[in-house]
Formats: sequence, structure tokens, C-alpha cells
Amino acid sequence: MGSMIEDVVRAQLLDRRQRLGEVLGRTHDPGHIENLLKEVDAALARLSGGTFGMCQTCREPIERERLLADPLACFCLDHLSPSQQRALEQDMELAALIQNSLLPGRNLLLGDFQVSYYYEAAGPVSGDYCDLVSMPDGSFYFMLGDIAGKGIAASMLMSNLHAVLRALVSVHQPLDQLLGRASRLFCESTLPMHFATLVCGKVTPPDEVELCNAGHVPPILLRAKEVTAIQPTALPIGMFCNQEFPTQRLFLEKNDSLVLATDGLSEARSKSGAEYGIERLARQAAGNHRLPPQALVDALVEDLRAFRGGAPTDDDVSIMAMRRVS
Repeated sequence: MGSMIEDVVRAQLLDRRQRLGEVLGRTHDPGHIENLLKEVDAALARLSGGTFGMCQTCREPIERERLLADPLACFCLDHLSPSQQRALEQDMELAALIQNSLLPGRNLLLGDFQVSYYYEAAGPVSGDYCDLVSMPDGSFYFMLGDIAGKGIAASMLMSNLHAVLRALVSVHQPLDQLLGRASRLFCESTLPMHFATLVCGKVTPPDEVELCNAGHVPPILLRAKEVTAIQPTALPIGMFCNQEFPTQRLFLEKNDSLVLATDGLSEARSKSGAEYGIERLARQAAGNHRLPPQALVDALVEDLRAFRGGAPTDDDVSIMAMRRVS
């Protein structure tokens, strides 16, 4: 691990050690606390000795996302004990259930807009972020994003971002201020290398869409005779604690659509190593523009599978399509 990450982990471990010491003096059953103190001290010793992050059995690096989620880990996945493997499997199953419960309803009709999405995790849990939030005044927010990294750590950060944005949406701030505050909170509560690309928009009836693309895959705007890729106007969420998030306004007429995707689609590879790419996404979306959102999403998923041709999936894939239907 890099020296900056090690410094952050060391500070976290020292903080945990202090808290454990405070609890130890007040508990009637000190055995569990004493064992945790020993684990923290062992992790600090590994940091000082230069062996932190190495499996104690095979001496190979422990999976990065596991280590960031649990700095006390001292064995890689291949060398967990049977009881540890069962506990990890149970934790992953629970994490997947929680993550699925955070997803919005499918094929929703929100005012004059119909919205559908596809969400596929590359493993048991996903680092992609997908949400829809309807407001009492008939407006609604849509979000599609991607946390840097994969696995458990990314899924935990996705849940964090979900909670932050859900809380801030209820305050009714302007979209640029909402994202600025979310970015600051995300930045201050995560490690320096953690950030999220994100497309966030607010639909105000009957036809206005305010949108910010924070370093994400360009959304595709589909009109009768026009296909437009909406390029990023801001850096990813959480990259810096103080950054701005310029927005732009679109006005969608009846049958206009907006298609969003994560880089698990745009950067997918075929067996030959070719990249799916934004151009193919735009072309396929335009060719299926007349379809309702769910059918459009299904067509994109089918095209992605055909493009892969059986090549393994190594990244989460999320697609969202919204269409003004009246």
C-alpha cells in the first residue's frame, strides 16, 4: 500500500485503540475488548515492520478492497479459515440484500416521464449507484454513478453516497449546491483515493431537466433527428473537498429520451479486446429510440452481451433510460 494510505490506516488504528482503551475500563466482560486490542496492536506492528497488507500464510498481497474495509485483515481470501469463509459469505449475502433494497422501483411513471433501468453487479455486490427520488411537487431526481474501485469497499461507499444524496435532496437546495455539499461530505468521510463519477439531474414538470455530469460517461440525449452526448462539466464527486458543479438545462419534448450508463458498459471488452465505446452506445440507443424505456434498456443489454461474445464480465454495469411520454 502507498505511504499516504498507510498513514490514514495508522491514524484509524490508533483512534480505534484509544476508543477500545476507554471502553475496556468500563466493561464487565473485558475479554472481547482485549482480543480486539491485540488485533489492533498486531496491525500497527505490521505497519511498522513493512508487512501490512500481506497474507500471513502465502505472503501475497491481501485483496485491496478487503483491506480498506477491514485494516485488521491478515489473510487473503484463499487462506481464510472455514469459519471465516462462512462468515464472509454470510456478510456478502447480507450486503447484497441491503444493496438491492436501496434500488428504486423498476419501470416507473413519474409525471410525464417513464424511467427504467438495468443493474448488474460483477460480483456479489456492486460499486454502481442508481437512484430515483420523487418529490411532493411532482419533480424528481435521477442519479447514476460509479464508485472508484470494486468489491466490498466500493459497495460500502455507494451506500454512503446514497444516504448522503437522499438526505440532501430533502433540503431542496439548488442542484449545484446539493452536489457541492455532497462532494464535500463524501470527501471528508473517505480515503483520498475514493471518489465517484456521477450524473445527477432534476426533472421539473412539464419538460425541464437540470443536469450535471460529474466526470461520468456522457449521457445520450435522443431527439427525433438528433443524438447528443452530454460531456462532463465537473470533476467526480469527492475528488476535492471544495469544487464546483456547473449544471445545464435541457427541455424535453414528447418522445425525447435520455440514456445513462456506467463505464461497465462503455468500457466493456469483446473477446478480441475491442472496447464497446460511447459511439456504439449512441448508435444503438438511437436505433432503438422509438422503444419504451424498458425495451430500450433491454435492447442495450442484449447488444452488450452480443458484443462480449462470452468474454468475462469484470465490471459492474448499470443503464438508465428515461422518456417523456406525454
